[in-house]
Amino acid sequence: MYLCYLDESGVPEIPGNSTHFVLAGIAIPIERWREADASISEIMAKYGLAGEELHTAWLLRKYLEQSKIDGFDEMSWDERRAQVARLQVAEIHRVRKLGIAKRNAQLKKVYRHTNPYVHLTLEERHMLALEIAETISKWEWAVLIAFCIDKSYFLTKYKSSQVNALAFSRVVLQFAEILEDVEGFDSIEVESTHSQNHMREFGLLIHDNNATVALKHTRHLRAIRDDVLISTTGLFDRIIETPLFVDSGLTRMIQLADLCAYSLRRYVENDDSSLFSTLYSKKWTNIGGSPYPIPRASVHHFAGPSCLCLICAKKSILEK
Repeated sequence: MYLCYLDESGVPEIPGNSTHFVLAGIAIPIERWREADASISEIMAKYGLAGEELHTAWLLRKYLEQSKIDGFDEMSWDERRAQVARLQVAEIHRVRKLGIAKRNAQLKKVYRHTNPYVHLTLEERHMLALEIAETISKWEWAVLIAFCIDKSYFLTKYKSSQVNALAFSRVVLQFAEILEDVEGFDSIEVESTHSQNHMREFGLLIHDNNATVALKHTRHLRAIRDDVLISTTGLFDRIIETPLFVDSGLTRMIQLADLCAYSLRRYVENDDSSLFSTLYSKKWTNIGGSPYPIPRASVHHFAGPSCLCLICAKKSILEK
């Protein structure tokens, strides 16, 4: 059985505050879950983040307070935290005196999400993200799945309200195809006989617990299964009917899906390949050339024909 952990980057609303919407997942065999969780938790602990949530977008922001502290890089972790906390309290009091309630709420939100990481410099935080990405890239048993939507191109094909539904349906289809690819035969030897039993792979989708999409995704999955044109392939018999929704703060693998989604959106929106190249390049190079029976990544970019990104370029190469 495979567990496919999903998370989003960007917003599906058009125009919204992002040019792209990305739904990404990491699919792992259920027997590898403990190994994967332990290896990432070990890296987090090395950076003083044992038990903390990995939220890539907040992790890799520039923290203004750090730039105002002389000799920040030379301080201990405890000294860094104390100095940042001092500046944050002063800023909250300053904004409160101005009577800007909205700004005060925004500050508290930023501090709440970034406080776990303030003892690390920006360079150290980038090192942490890259180390985790490198670890994921070496998991030959994990498959990275994603569907990236260029929302401006999307409007030429679909209604604006269908962004989320299309991304989810495509990722589900990709996951179903992966499950079909990994199906094989379990060889059993009994005395002098040798037999093969067909092993059928099943999958469970696990999504970040977002109340606004939980009901939609559950209905989407059921609609996909009921679609005669698709269900006749038998692909969706392998996926459990109801997705599981969990708190990303308590589920390390959802946090890895967040890292995958973030790295893709940074690449397709800003041509920032720092995380993308580490996560996906090794996975892509295995497609079609690895003795392992399944591709290491299934990533698609819904964009115009003139797109020059590596995802679209690889797709063209593979289709020839």
